[in-house]
Amino acid sequence: MRWPPELCETPDPQGAYPRLSDAQLQALAPHGERRRIRQDDILYAEGLPCTEFFAILAGEVATVEGFGTDDQVIGVHGAGRFLGELNVLTGQVSFVTGVVAEDGEVLAVPADALRRLVAGDLALGDLILRAYLIRRTMLIGLGAGFRIIGSRFSVDSRRLREFAARNRLPHRWIDLEQDEEAERFLRSMSVTPQETPVVIWRGETVLRNPSNAELARAIGLSAPQVQQTRCDLLVIGAGPAGLAAAVYGASEGLTTMVLDDVATGGQAGTSSRIENYLGFPSGISGGELAERAAIQAGKFGARFRVPAQACGLHLNAGGHIVTVGEGGTIHTRALIIATGVRYRRLDVGNLERFEPTSVYYAATMFEAQMCERDPIVVVGGGNSAGQAALFLARYAARVRLLVREDTLSRNMSRYLAVEIERHSRIQIMLNTEVRELMGEERLAAVVAQNNVTGERSTIEARAMFIFIGAEPYTAWLADEIALDPRGYILTGADATRSGKEGTPDFVGRPFPLETSRAGVFAAGDVRSGSVKRVAAAVGEGAMAVRLVHDYLQAGE
Repeated sequence: MRWPPELCETPDPQGAYPRLSDAQLQALAPHGERRRIRQDDILYAEGLPCTEFFAILAGEVATVEGFGTDDQVIGVHGAGRFLGELNVLTGQVSFVTGVVAEDGEVLAVPADALRRLVAGDLALGDLILRAYLIRRTMLIGLGAGFRIIGSRFSVDSRRLREFAARNRLPHRWIDLEQDEEAERFLRSMSVTPQETPVVIWRGETVLRNPSNAELARAIGLSAPQVQQTRCDLLVIGAGPAGLAAAVYGASEGLTTMVLDDVATGGQAGTSSRIENYLGFPSGISGGELAERAAIQAGKFGARFRVPAQACGLHLNAGGHIVTVGEGGTIHTRALIIATGVRYRRLDVGNLERFEPTSVYYAATMFEAQMCERDPIVVVGGGNSAGQAALFLARYAARVRLLVREDTLSRNMSRYLAVEIERHSRIQIMLNTEVRELMGEERLAAVVAQNNVTGERSTIEARAMFIFIGAEPYTAWLADEIALDPRGYILTGADATRSGKEGTPDFVGRPFPLETSRAGVFAAGDVRSGSVKRVAAAVGEGAMAVRLVHDYLQAGE
């Protein structure tokens, strides 16, 4: 690269680039090596794992996107600062390149050593983790990383964009409906409309309408590739319950594996802010909570496989075999099912017509960007709907909250209802239900009806967000485990009363969270009778691990 004569260090208004103190550098020093660096040396490269943590002792290092092609300098950092972002802790590939801009010296610490060190130094660990979380958010906002090129009206374009957003992967979206240059580029590469969307990574890897697993492998996520795997504990579902189980299972010596078909965080991961979770008085985003928990579980040795969909459960020689999408199998001594729930769809005749382009079941930055400056409606009267309305009101032109009940506080926390009632850009419509959707390729309006007066009204809307309850994700279990009439998993005494053949039926069994199959446990929202709160799910995940130990010690 050609460097200007005078380099200016990037300012740090958000706390993304703190400086390490002398004491912190001294604590790191025994775990790494001092290394001389010269201008244009590459410390880590875009598209490759970053296996070392670099603290700058002298000189300057630039982070560059598209190194060797676009050479977009994202930041310049001097003595005392450290490099990298979440990928150093998670093992993902780098989304930018670290290039030496001025001769100097760095302290290079192996990533594994860093993980162990920060686990024992709370101040240092929190400093690094907080900076890395902010940097990941900044990379997402800058549109660094891979490119997704496709039509906004394509179901597969939305699938890939949602997968990237839910996994907080830096990327840039290029809409073929608006970018004629991109259209010409694809034609020059002989890409047909049927082969879109296209993912371009590092300017050299081109994926034509890839599956989520193919995209995950291309960018270094841990999509499963082995045909057979064995473990002590398999956790299916990486929401709050599954993440808690992973932390406690791995930290207590069980070889632990976690599967999720979309991303860590579950439904909680789609929440813009969780304000009633213990220990976070100012709230925490679901994405940050999930990332912190996944890093914590990984520190203890838990292995994550995302995306990986559980397709079936079978019993074999006292163990449990779970079949995974793309043909893999996992043999486990004990199993915790924490698959959670999936949002219920609205009973409107032409819903499927608009689902690919205008209907959403989550409210993250991805969805907010899709409806920026547009009028929208949010359907639902619970906490999820309330949180979505508040978050989306920061981006949409206006938000109308359609609530079937006659009062907002019937199913919503009072603090949340009060905040919504005071918000100037949210209009609350009580006793209101959706009857019809209008538009061509994209939603244009919603026809709603007052369920007391019968009066109908047409509401302008370019997007509709649906939060009207949920259904358990248990169809993949077939008839292997006893379920209640709504499809939730029965545990403890309820499993005994189900009369399911093979249910443990002696003193103390089944355990409180044990299902009708010995050694298979359920935790979180998927369990019949559970309390649908993040803190409750975390508690059940931890409790399930304690019961797994009891089961294994009993020699079952």
